[in-house]
Amino acid sequence: MSLNIKKFKDILLSDIASVGGKNASLGELYNELSEEGVNVPNGFATTAAAYWNFLSENKINKKLEITLKELDRINYSNLSEIGTKARQLILNGQFSNQFKNDIIKAYHDITDNKQAIEVAVRSSATAEDLPNASFAGQHDSFLNIKGNDQLLITVKKCFASLYTNRAIKYREDNGFKHEDVALSVGVQIMVRSDKGCSGVGFTLDPESGFDKVVLLSGVWGLGENMVQGTVNPDEFIIHKPTLIKGFSGIIQKKLGLKEKTMIYATSQDQASTINIDTPIQKQSEFILSDEEIRQLAHWSILIEHHYQKPMDIEWAKDGNNNELYIIQARPETIHKSQQKTTYTSYKLKEKGKMLVKGNAIGRKIVHGKVRLLSSPAEGYKLQTGDVIVTDAITPDWDPLLKKVNAIITNKGGRTSHAAIVARELDVPAIVGCINATEVVTDNQEITVSCASGHTGYIYPGIIPFEESHLDFSTIDKPKTEAKLILSDPDKAFELSFYPNDGVGLLRMEFIITHLIKVHPMALIAFEIIKDEAAKQQIKTMTSSYNSKREYFIDKLSKGIATIAAAFYPKEVIVRLSDFKTNEYANLIGGKQFEPSEENPMLGFRGASRYYSDAYKEGFKLECQAIKRVRDDMGFTNLKVMVPFCRTLSEGKRVIEIMKDNGLEQGQNQLEIYCMLEIPGNVILAEEYAAIFDGFSIGSNDLTQLTLGVDRDSALISDLFNENDPAAKKMIAMAIAKARKSHTTIGLCGQAPSDYPDFARFLVQSGINSISFNPDALIQGIQNINKAEAITLNKE
Repeated sequence: MSLNIKKFKDILLSDIASVGGKNASLGELYNELSEEGVNVPNGFATTAAAYWNFLSENKINKKLEITLKELDRINYSNLSEIGTKARQLILNGQFSNQFKNDIIKAYHDITDNKQAIEVAVRSSATAEDLPNASFAGQHDSFLNIKGNDQLLITVKKCFASLYTNRAIKYREDNGFKHEDVALSVGVQIMVRSDKGCSGVGFTLDPESGFDKVVLLSGVWGLGENMVQGTVNPDEFIIHKPTLIKGFSGIIQKKLGLKEKTMIYATSQDQASTINIDTPIQKQSEFILSDEEIRQLAHWSILIEHHYQKPMDIEWAKDGNNNELYIIQARPETIHKSQQKTTYTSYKLKEKGKMLVKGNAIGRKIVHGKVRLLSSPAEGYKLQTGDVIVTDAITPDWDPLLKKVNAIITNKGGRTSHAAIVARELDVPAIVGCINATEVVTDNQEITVSCASGHTGYIYPGIIPFEESHLDFSTIDKPKTEAKLILSDPDKAFELSFYPNDGVGLLRMEFIITHLIKVHPMALIAFEIIKDEAAKQQIKTMTSSYNSKREYFIDKLSKGIATIAAAFYPKEVIVRLSDFKTNEYANLIGGKQFEPSEENPMLGFRGASRYYSDAYKEGFKLECQAIKRVRDDMGFTNLKVMVPFCRTLSEGKRVIEIMKDNGLEQGQNQLEIYCMLEIPGNVILAEEYAAIFDGFSIGSNDLTQLTLGVDRDSALISDLFNENDPAAKKMIAMAIAKARKSHTTIGLCGQAPSDYPDFARFLVQSGINSISFNPDALIQGIQNINKAEAITLNKE
């Protein structure tokens, strides 16, 4: 083969200078990962030398130089004009006969000289996909190219795409000399994903940088719809450590709308691809089976291991042979440094009325004026600091995006081009809002909040917020374990970077109210629900599940598993549901199944519900969800805690019913804790220690019941005080009895972070761990450290 062409079998990562980062990576994959079982379609690449020869033979170099000198490098007012001129210079050039023949020969070689087949033709700049030059989508790619003539025309189009407006601006912004960058063209056997599906994957969570997961997303048909943000894709999160151990690994599955499917055009008069409406049935189906999800995740891990860095991967499934393929892999660059020692958090000071929500990119809160734009051609309307609101963001928007405070789109997922660019520019974005362009108005002042995990919210007006900067490098971990109190799975990955010893309290209630929303008994006894509106709502919400019970088990297990994965292998203690009857009644369909109580705080709650005929079938669903997390997903770091256990016999009864529901104490390392929040628990702590494996002091309820103060009552709220001598004596007694019986004991509450003296009291009493809300953790650790220093000096 001449110097114009390199076959994939002759390309390695060391050939970047010759074929660019994209093609060098394809060759590396083809040569090094195929033996590991990773399917990579064959192909070839034109070389940088071929590009330089083309320019020289057509005497284009000097003309390009003269054209680019005319570029307005202050306002870039003539960027479009200069880009058009530069591209036309290349399109007017002619390939030498040698270059044409080399391309055609290589094309027929990869098909074993059979009849011409479809190929993907992609641009790969010699300065692209390097650690300091990874901006996606700068140059053009073409799909469904077939035949010699069409291929030659497309290769030249790729050459010309080195001078797209966005590519010119990118090189200007990043200090690359235009004359130093060459264009290699990759030609790869086309995977018939138009009849299957395709997507991308990251070997970490792209928002937080949490590197123990693989994020996969995809759509029906060709992947351009997803990259361009034309549709909202399916999304899957897989936990690497447990997948490697042979467990399920899948901790999240999110069904996207997938409204459009990009397929090959059949008419020669059309473009090579067209978009069609996705049938309703396929919109409601996941694009991949669980086995296929695991296979792609496994390949992603192999690729990451080979490259020794986080990777951004493209995959496709051929609809003809149902085989999966990896069609690209490049280093992920946003989270190059995994050693996070600083963290900036944002929090709204007031609650606003939400206008619209979507997928949050980044974690900032910003203000700005809405600028409703339908295309980049309307960019002249954009002012610095505006918030772009549009249907979708494609690479043509890139030159505009450095001016904005935020990006909002109707369409797109967390791996769309809009999301990738937003991360590159460190600009908050909310994508996949569905109807943002209909809800907000042009010139409207809004607040854009990405500070609530994976879901971003848009509010009208300017809502004040606070910004906190944390430096973990200055934090010394105390001997007393410092744990987190968590409830929201969306925040788990980010919070895992905080200095911590695991999760001392995972509140199940948040997952039920925010992700499940339906009363468990309304799912079990669906046919007897009297509220027709609630019944219809439940029917709609559970339509994609084989059974309504499975809806609850699946949602709860995935929510719990996400938090267990974030802190794996550290201990995570999930508290069984502890809604009061009035809170349960607020769930969809809940009123029919809950009694009306005068004082729900002291009524039908906690352990007493689990064996009651009124709820035991609902409790069975909780147990099945936890069993799935531990046994099927492999999160044996998950421990279970029983709340509001009033008597010893009740404790034994709950342990027994848990066993009946598949959660046997001691089996598969299962530990069952008890919350000490009733004076009777403290008085008989040694007896409770014979039943349970550990304790956690619920200081709020214990204080309430010690002082006889209803903490829900505003009339006597000033009497509620965890620092009260009686409350502290109860806590000290609980710790002393736990130590005497060699039982692990912790405390969950706000007081140790608010009051240094309270932290010192706990440390001196011999507490094993203290759990804090995330915003109080750092102050709590500092209070523990001071307390331990004082205690040590006294000794």
